[in-house]
Amino acid sequence: MNYAALVSAVSSYTENTFPTVDMNLFITQAEKRIYNTVQIPALRKNVTGITTASNKYLACPDDFLSTYSLAAISPTTGAYTYLLNKDVNFMRDAYPNPTTTGTPKHYAIFGPQSTNVNELSFILGPTPDANYYAELHYYYYPESIVTALTTWLGDNFDSALLYGTLCEAGTYMKSAPEDGMYKTYQERYVQAIALLKNLGDGKQRMDAYRDGQVRVQVS
Repeated sequence: MNYAALVSAVSSYTENTFPTVDMNLFITQAEKRIYNTVQIPALRKNVTGITTASNKYLACPDDFLSTYSLAAISPTTGAYTYLLNKDVNFMRDAYPNPTTTGTPKHYAIFGPQSTNVNELSFILGPTPDANYYAELHYYYYPESIVTALTTWLGDNFDSALLYGTLCEAGTYMKSAPEDGMYKTYQERYVQAIALLKNLGDGKQRMDAYRDGQVRVQVS
């Protein structure tokens, strides 16, 4: 389901023609609700950067939301050191002297960047003793179907997107919770999310060799 098909379906289901700005808001709110409920592959991104020797801070990407993993890669051997996530208070206590350098072992989300107060940065410990390559796997919001026109969610699990958008449209129309159609949208959305979680949080995190094939118990 692409953007045009989604808009057409929502208008048809609700028998309403919404202003474009409102329809786009329904869609983007539904997308964010889905993306914060299920961890699907489309939410993952990885980037490589570089730390600076004697600088304990590392800028996060502009679209960064949360971390899957952060590794420091030796510039000489290529060896990976995966950093452990900690709180800033741990970092201050464990590495009180910023001039103590070495291969980073820990990191924490520190706060806004000094050059961009709208974005975050990492604090590393110990302070890097060299310019290490950094490989970051992180969670972000993919481009909305509103602007991309086609997305992984629309192509592979349009039921969640459709019923999520219908729920947002129902709220806009001030539908009461006991309203028949609004209740149906909510129920279908819950069913679609359950199936999507079965895929994103289940099947895509296992394989037959390691976990065996999916089986249903019979009596």
